[in-house]
Amino acid sequence: MRVAVYGGSFNPPHVGHAMVAAWLSWADQVDEVWLTPTFSHAFGKELAPFADRVAMCEALAAAVGPWVRVCPIEAALPSPSYTIDTLEALSLRHPEHLFRLVVGADVLPQTAKWRAWARIEAGYRPIAVGRVGYPEVPDAPSFPGVSSTEARDRMRAGLPVGHLLPAGVARIARDLWR
Repeated sequence: MRVAVYGGSFNPPHVGHAMVAAWLSWADQVDEVWLTPTFSHAFGKELAPFADRVAMCEALAAAVGPWVRVCPIEAALPSPSYTIDTLEALSLRHPEHLFRLVVGADVLPQTAKWRAWARIEAGYRPIAVGRVGYPEVPDAPSFPGVSSTEARDRMRAGLPVGHLLPAGVARIARDLWR
């Protein structure tokens, strides 16, 4: 099976993440999408508790479709979480699958800082997706520039987030960022 490993902070996951997960299946890029929340961010980003981010990813997966599941593997790996370690652990645990990494146009300029990016490119053939506000990605759509930061800021201010977060995600997220 072809599996897209869609990693991220998912702090919280938003409609842009949902659109990417849906497109990966609709465009026959992969058979399944595994949302893989970061346990601890390699660049020191402050995150909501892991269990809450997993729950929000499960809510997003339920909203998108049966081809999306949540993979909490990073909780079992050493911290900080490095993408190459996650991909290699998944490959060892699931040798029957072909794993590909999903990366957004917003993180492409940062890949030079990633641990073992050349190994990621060679072994996990990244699927790059576009994002409004960043350089275009050839042969990929550009998804709306929705951001988790904006969703958190709006929740803290008591503003609506229905246009940014799937309803199930919003129910969990509101308790975290009220």
